[in-house]
Amino acid sequence: MTGLTPYLHFPGSTREALTFYRGIFGGELVLNTYADFQRTDGPGDLIAHGMLQGRVELFAADAGADDDSLDLHGIMFSLLGTAEPAELEKWFQQLGAGGRVVDALQVRPWGDHDGTVVDRFGVTWLIGYEG
Repeated sequence: MTGLTPYLHFPGSTREALTFYRGIFGGELVLNTYADFQRTDGPGDLIAHGMLQGRVELFAADAGADDDSLDLHGIMFSLLGTAEPAELEKWFQQLGAGGRVVDALQVRPWGDHDGTVVDRFGVTWLIGYEG
């Protein structure tokens, strides 16, 4: 693994979120439960550590009793130029399902395309590509 990999704490929805992201980005999904790690600070079926490994990498866990759960402000995950334009447009649409479009994916005055979408888990994504 190289580079920055976000690690998100979801409020009990990690399995759903990482499965959703795998459905969009592909990759390998690894989920370890609280029971797998012998954690007793929550239900055994909660996710203690999850990984989406592939073109887009994310780590996530269900927030424990002493953890803050996901509450993102002033941050977005940028996927500028990380795939072919048609695939990025598809990702934008899929991420917006059940979420909201902040700024439609469109051509900009400088010739590039980009847009911003907040997915149903509260994660903001900036997606775009060069002209």
